[in-house]
Amino acid sequence: MTIGIIATLKVKPGKESEFEAVFRDLQGVVAKNETGCLLYEVFKSRSQASTYVVMEKYKSQADLDAHRTTPHMAAAGPKLGATLEGRPTIEMMDKV
Repeated sequence: MTIGIIATLKVKPGKESEFEAVFRDLQGVVAKNETGCLLYEVFKSRSQASTYVVMEKYKSQADLDAHRTTPHMAAAGPKLGATLEGRPTIEMMDKV
């Protein structure tokens, strides 16, 4: 079953460039190493300053579980966390 995720992240004011650089690097590593990840993109809100939305799509729950435990996610976590203002809001979805 295909799984979709929408994560909404609030970035600390002044940390937007840092967040975008870390995410861009992570995005490249995910695309290169995770064949089960079909989409991993970030978008910046036009109406809410410092708000980003990450859209993800995985072939299966196993692919999502694998994504969460990769070394590159573990390495990026503290870097991304340092730019965030609180925890992201995560919406999990199943393809119909």
